[in-house]
Amino acid sequence: MPRSDLSETAARARLSRRALLLGAAVTPLLSLRPAIAADGLASRLILLGTAGGPSPKPNRSAPAQAIVVGDNVYIVDCGDGVARQMVLAGLDPADLTAIFLTHHHSDHNADFGNLLLLAWADDLASPVECFGPPPLEAMRQQFLDLNAYDIATRIADEGRPPLADLINAHEFSEPGLIFEDDNVRVTSALVDHPPVSPAFAYRFDCPDRSIVFSGDTAPSDALIALAEGADILVHEVMYLPAIEGLIADAHDPASLRDHLLASHTTTEQAAQIATSAGVETLVLSHFVPGGYPFIEDDVWEAAVRAGFTGEIIVGRDLMVI
Repeated sequence: MPRSDLSETAARARLSRRALLLGAAVTPLLSLRPAIAADGLASRLILLGTAGGPSPKPNRSAPAQAIVVGDNVYIVDCGDGVARQMVLAGLDPADLTAIFLTHHHSDHNADFGNLLLLAWADDLASPVECFGPPPLEAMRQQFLDLNAYDIATRIADEGRPPLADLINAHEFSEPGLIFEDDNVRVTSALVDHPPVSPAFAYRFDCPDRSIVFSGDTAPSDALIALAEGADILVHEVMYLPAIEGLIADAHDPASLRDHLLASHTTTEQAAQIATSAGVETLVLSHFVPGGYPFIEDDVWEAAVRAGFTGEIIVGRDLMVI
């Protein structure tokens, strides 16, 4: 078969696959539909993974979120399994436009390279702009080196373009405007997540609304300033009464307790941050504990409701907001 016929056949199959994915994704997703902006573009926020911490959880995937505007997909954090979560959410990995890493803990960056490699295997054809603190460029290069054999084989055997040409890494260490296109304007703020530094929160100003991601952080004045007046704040959350059960089997319980208290945000603190920023909706995510001990949704909501009068959404994997 001529290559042109092969390309046409592949294109038809690609469209069919996308339609199948979108259709399959309708049932499990909770859809809280946003209003459509004046220019006709509505953003979708999809919680791809809502667990906190590096260990795999049976009931939640690792931290990752997607903002979708039109056919463009913007990913915030790349926890383990993010590519599969995208597919389960009905997203085509080849529509990946940009990636934003909040910081370099493994639950947030473990699949940074894998997402790009798998999107490339799914016919990614346009460069992906990747943003995050150092050593992002070194991570890019080392991942390409690690997978050089597979990449070279697929270029030769399948006619794919060089993967290196499709990954643009942009390191930054200071807060401010970091990215802007026709769909989103992305601003960062330094947050407090010792011992990891720098660590960032991100604000996405979309055509129809503003969405802020806290990343991992202790209570932060910079985050409050970034989130001021935002429509949605997606914030990490920790349920303090369950911490002793969480750390009971840890290698060093005392050190883990100290880290959690110094680097993360309790339910009460998350409520205070959302109230201080004047946000309309607080979305809870990056749950600690994210697996065992299991905490019911109404417990999370009640713990936050005491200090926040706006809308509260207890996040779940593949939820669409």
